[in-house]
Amino acid sequence: MTDVRSALKQGLAQLREAQVPSYTLAAELLLLHVLGRDRTWIYAHPEQEISAADAARYFELIVRRASGEPTQHLTGKQEFWGLEFEVTPDVLIPRPETEHVIEVALDRLAVGELRAGRKQTLTGEGLQIADIGTGSGCIAIALAKELPHAVIFATDISCAALAVARRNATRHSVSDRVHFLECSLIDKVPTVGARYIVPLRPEGSNSGLHGSRITEYESRFFDLIASNPPYVGRREAATLMREVRDHEPEIALYGGEEGYELYAGLITQSAAHLKPGGILVLELGHNSLPAVQPLLDAINWTNVGVTNDLAGMPRVLTAERM
Repeated sequence: MTDVRSALKQGLAQLREAQVPSYTLAAELLLLHVLGRDRTWIYAHPEQEISAADAARYFELIVRRASGEPTQHLTGKQEFWGLEFEVTPDVLIPRPETEHVIEVALDRLAVGELRAGRKQTLTGEGLQIADIGTGSGCIAIALAKELPHAVIFATDISCAALAVARRNATRHSVSDRVHFLECSLIDKVPTVGARYIVPLRPEGSNSGLHGSRITEYESRFFDLIASNPPYVGRREAATLMREVRDHEPEIALYGGEEGYELYAGLITQSAAHLKPGGILVLELGHNSLPAVQPLLDAINWTNVGVTNDLAGMPRVLTAERM
């Protein structure tokens, strides 16, 4: 038998020796996951004995983390916007910097309300929002929680990612307002003649697809389109941390050889799907701004803005549809 203090100490030593980033946090999170406890408990009960089964499971996870598997894949979860999300190797792990997309989107929507002379209480009443490349669903679901009357459409090219996103929507009780579409960018939300947006068949269902009837006008005009697209250049692959390069889905990481190739199509499609005054909010890669910002110089766009992250890097690019 071993106790909490000894297990944690040994786990820390193994991860430190393997040069795992943030090894203290990783060792703690894995122990919390195995024991089903919180951080306060493990430090208040350092002499509490751990069962042989729990100890074996913990040290197995430590070995896997030391070999490069992300902590989030081992625990199956990651916090984003104060919410806990299921994550698997099929989705990009939500990053703290992506929370800037939520902040900027909400700020821009609030400004729009002020311009229209409406109350500043923003509930999303009447709003239609699209999240392009939803992955785990973190952006769509965070916006759904903040805007309880908005309707949100979330797209992804990966069916496996959408299965994870659907479970997260159910977990956070927003599955009735977040509709999932398997497609590249936003190309299954047609601009002409659309009568239906058809989400994926629910997992395990043998019935026909269940769709959300919408009008032609609704299918064309979104109030907000947000996206954290793949923006890592394949030429940068060798520079990535092994946790990212070897374990996160390539389809969610790489945006082309340079990394910014997807933005042109995303911006063009967004111009076709946003209503006048609609807002586009895009997360940027660390070197994407010089290539992407000129794409918004076209007559379709106005009020272009850039928001830096906490490290001072340009992180979010936003614009309004003319």
